Amino acid sequence: MFLPDSARWALTHGLIRLAMRREAAKGNPATLRVTDPSVRLNPYAHYETMRSDQPFVGGLGSKMTVRHDVASEVLRSDAMGAAAFGGAPAPIRRILAAFAPSAARSVFEPPSMVAVDPPYHTRYRKLVVRAFSVKAVNALRVRTEEVAATLLDGIAARDLREPVEVVQAYTSQLPSVVICEMLGAPTGMSEQFLQWSDAAASPLDPGMSRRRFLADQRRIDALLDWLRGHFDHLRRHPGQDIMSDLVNSTDTEGRRLTEAELLATTMLVLAAGLETTVNLMANGIALLEQHPGQRALLAERPELWPNAVDEILRVESPVQRISRRALRDTEIAGVRLAEGEIVVVMLGAANRDPEVFTDPAAFDVTRANAGKHLAFSTGIHYCLGAALAKMEGEVGFRALYDRFPDLTLIDEGERKPTRNLRGFNRLTATLAPTPVR
Repeated sequence: MFLPDSARWALTHGLIRLAMRREAAKGNPATLRVTDPSVRLNPYAHYETMRSDQPFVGGLGSKMTVRHDVASEVLRSDAMGAAAFGGAPAPIRRILAAFAPSAARSVFEPPSMVAVDPPYHTRYRKLVVRAFSVKAVNALRVRTEEVAATLLDGIAARDLREPVEVVQAYTSQLPSVVICEMLGAPTGMSEQFLQWSDAAASPLDPGMSRRRFLADQRRIDALLDWLRGHFDHLRRHPGQDIMSDLVNSTDTEGRRLTEAELLATTMLVLAAGLETTVNLMANGIALLEQHPGQRALLAERPELWPNAVDEILRVESPVQRISRRALRDTEIAGVRLAEGEIVVVMLGAANRDPEVFTDPAAFDVTRANAGKHLAFSTGIHYCLGAALAKMEGEVGFRALYDRFPDLTLIDEGERKPTRNLRGFNRLTATLAPTPVR
C-alpha cells in the first residue's frame, strides 16, 4: 500500500516539529538549536552550557552526550544500533516500514547503510567498502588535482578585480565533478547532482517544513528514476568508475547488491559524501580567513595540509549530531539504557571536549591529536567516504591557496539554514591583492 508523502512528513518531521514547540514552551534547553537563530549560527557556546561531569544530559525524547569518551563508547558499542527512520518511536517505525516504497527515499530508511545493523550491515559494507578503499581513493587523487586545476583556471580567466563567490565557483564544484566521475555520470551533470545531494541530505535536519519535504521528495524521485536507467547502462557497458564496480561486483557467495541497495548507496554517497565535502571546504576557507597566522604557517609548511583538514573537521564538524538506538538493555558510561532508547551524540561538542583537546576552541593546524575527532563517527558505522572527503579537502585547499595566495573574504558569508549540516551557502572573496593607493 502507498503512504502519501504528506502522511510520511507528518509521521516524521511533523511530529518532531510539534514536540519541539511543546518542549520550547517548557524552556527545554535542548530546543535552543532549533528555536534560537543565534545558536544555529554559532552553537558552540550553547554546547558548553550542556557540558558537565555527567555522561548524558536531557534531550528531546532522548539522552544526549557532549563528551568525547561517552560519544566514542556509544558509537562503538554493539548494543547501540542505527536509528532508522530518524529515531522515530517504535509504533511510527512499524507504520513506515509497513508502507515502505520499493526503494528508500531517505538515507534513514533501510536498506541505507546508516539505517541497518549486522548481520545485514556486515554483508552490505563488505560489498561497498572496496569502492572506497585507500587504494581506490589514492587512484582518484591525480584526477582530483586535475579537476581542481581546471576549475581554478576558469576562475583565473575572470576579471580578478571583481569578487568571486567561492562556494558556487569552487568548493561545491570540485567534489561534485569528482562524484560525477565516480558514478560514471557526465561531468556536465554536476549542478544537477548538487541539487539532488541537497535533497538527499535534507532529512539529516529533523523537523523540516512540509513544503521543503514535499519538494525534496520530488527531487529524490527524479534522482531514483535517473539512477535506475544509469544502472542498466552500466550493467551493459561497465566503465572504470566506482559505480560500475558496485553495480557488477559480487561477494564470496556470488551475491550482488540489489537495485534497492544500489539506490540507497548512491543516495547516501550524495547526501554524506558530496554535502559533507562541500561543507568541509567552505568551513575551512572561513577558518583560515579568521586565522591568518595558521594560513601563513600552511604556506611555509604545506606538509601540514592533511593535519589541517582534520583540524577543520574537528573545529567545524560538517555534521553536528548523529543518533543511535539501544538494540537491547545495556549500560553506557555507567548509565542504564533501555532497549529502544535513543542517544543523540553531539559530534560538534565532542570534538571540542577539553578532556581530549587542549584549548579546544583554538584552531591549530599543528595539533598533534587533531585526528581524534569524531566528525566521521566511529565504530562499524564509520563513514565510508571519510578518506575521500579528506583527500578532496587536502587537494582542494592546497590548489586554491597555491593559485590565489591573496584570497580574502569580503564579509562573513551566509551560513546554511540547516542546524545539523554546518556549512555555507555563500562565501565571497577577492583573489587579487588590494592595490596600494
